[in-house]
Amino acid sequence: MTIRKMLEQAETANLSPYACLSSGTRGRQSPMQECDVRTAFQRDRDRILHSKSFRRLKDKTQVFLSPVGDHYRTRLTHTLEVSQIARTISKSIRLNEDLTEAIALGHDLGHTPFGHAGEDALDELLPDGFRHNEQSLRVVDVLERDGKGLNLTFEVRDGILKHSKGKEGIASRENIPVTLEGQTVRIADIIAYVNHDIEDAIRAGVIKQSDLPEKHIRVVGGSHGERIDTMVKGVIDRSADSSEIRMASSILNATEGLRTYLYDEVYPREEIQSEIRKATKALKEIFFYFMENPQEVQGLNGDTGRDTIQRAVCDFVAGMSDKMALNTYKRLFLPRPWSE
Repeated sequence: MTIRKMLEQAETANLSPYACLSSGTRGRQSPMQECDVRTAFQRDRDRILHSKSFRRLKDKTQVFLSPVGDHYRTRLTHTLEVSQIARTISKSIRLNEDLTEAIALGHDLGHTPFGHAGEDALDELLPDGFRHNEQSLRVVDVLERDGKGLNLTFEVRDGILKHSKGKEGIASRENIPVTLEGQTVRIADIIAYVNHDIEDAIRAGVIKQSDLPEKHIRVVGGSHGERIDTMVKGVIDRSADSSEIRMASSILNATEGLRTYLYDEVYPREEIQSEIRKATKALKEIFFYFMENPQEVQGLNGDTGRDTIQRAVCDFVAGMSDKMALNTYKRLFLPRPWSE
């Protein structure tokens, strides 16, 4: 018996009846020989972890653009925090931790440089709009491995596509992932960004601890760690032995209250928005330049139809790290000093 088979048997014996078993996957877009050592979801996790798109997350913005300080979150550290929170919940209620981790590590692979500012810029420029969750799926399906994609399982792909809620209520059941593992990543994403965006805003001096809404802090806790602990336990307590992922109502209300506070009082602050306007302008100018000079776009492969060019430019620009976008803008639009 292979190691993979033994792992699959252990899942069947030990996981919740609501968990998604590796042996029960709906499969891949292209059939491939099974690994003797890793389950299907472990294999997906490893493919994501070793992808170029995953490595680029280290230089992509979370909220604070191109931070000089060492301790602000990037899209990579956000992804790791989501993964850890989701795995804790998954393990506690006996879901498939490997599937949870694979979805968490892949959920933001399609995010643009400059965070949601970059996403909004591309959304304005493309006729069909731009959504980072759809781009994340495109990354793993099409763009990675020089156009071959990662050939992931249906369950991982579904969780990546459906992880994002936008500004919907946390308890919304709209466009919900088909697996509880995908639902776990969806709520872990919110727990992670609500808490680390608050902590980064305090670190940046944008807000003070005393500015946080007292009625919500009384429920979930005064410190970063206390809040995450309360929210995670609020999910575990309501979701154990259940066919859906939920959060205790009082904790849910406090979490939504803090998220509303971020959208109303933190993200709109001028010290953040002024940098976002610069980033948006830069990304749009880069986009327009490559639309006019498609021969410089990587991966266009000679097709000159406008729709194809627009898609290729979008993929190229969305895949840039903040650092690459800033260096590209500098190269294209700022004068270069003469050397002796």
